[in-house]
Amino acid sequence: MLGGYTFTDLGSIFVMQGFAGLILFSVFVLMALGLAIIFGQMGVINMAHGEFMILGAYVTYLTSTFFQAHLPGLFSIYFFVAIVLAFIASGIMGLIVEYVLIRHLYNRPLDTLLATWGLSLILQQAYRTIFGAREVGVELPQWMLGSWHATESIEIPINGMIIMALTILITIGVGFLMYKSRWGKNVRAVVQNRAIAGAVGIDTEKVDRYTFGIGCGIAGIAGAAFTMIGSTGPTSGQLYIVNAFLIVVFGGAQSLLGTIASAFTISQTQSTLEFFLSGSMAAVITLLAVVGLLMLRPQGLFTLKVRR
Repeated sequence: MLGGYTFTDLGSIFVMQGFAGLILFSVFVLMALGLAIIFGQMGVINMAHGEFMILGAYVTYLTSTFFQAHLPGLFSIYFFVAIVLAFIASGIMGLIVEYVLIRHLYNRPLDTLLATWGLSLILQQAYRTIFGAREVGVELPQWMLGSWHATESIEIPINGMIIMALTILITIGVGFLMYKSRWGKNVRAVVQNRAIAGAVGIDTEKVDRYTFGIGCGIAGIAGAAFTMIGSTGPTSGQLYIVNAFLIVVFGGAQSLLGTIASAFTISQTQSTLEFFLSGSMAAVITLLAVVGLLMLRPQGLFTLKVRR
């Protein structure tokens, strides 16, 4: 016995919380991957990243409503259509924001922070005006409901497994895009030396614009995944933006592998602590642990090796 629980109970608790942590990890990774591209590769502090995520969530809500009203026979596949639409909507808005606002503020991190914070407030008010102040939720198809009974005491939600599968696919796609594609090579060249990259013929402005747009599009996918585990409101994105920045900084600003490792560590720690403590205390302890580790290793868990 330990704290009123048998060792069998504790084992089941840790397994269940571990899977809950994996679901939280999936949302964190999708949120942080887009931010890692924007912040890690471009140096832009995008405080409106959570609002791009919520745009994806609202697009998913609208898609669900449309399929229910006009295409009920295809309702079982609406989520896959919503993922594509969420990526496109958030990505297009990202392209517009980069062209209108961000491109004028490169190499001015404090200015980008203030400008995107203002954009965040504007988008929150726009969502409140269009969709109302109340939170909205989507109805999931029957095949996404329920849970898989791994054992008599361990149940794993089906929608959680779908989110994890989606996260794996998106992560593999981002990794391929960043390290195997021509566009990814251009991005890394611009990050290492913008002047030389421009001199050899790389359109640095185009690289910046599409990098920002893709980062925002991935946040939209995170919003689509978010609708499966929570309701959507105008300010819901602010609940995740701090954790997303924390994950990117803790993992190493320019390392996608570091982002994944950091998201896993933080989500598992927070999920396990939430069972034994309150949610706020779990967040505080996790934050203190991360800050302490950053004091010992300020460059984060992973850093890029470059010649100097």
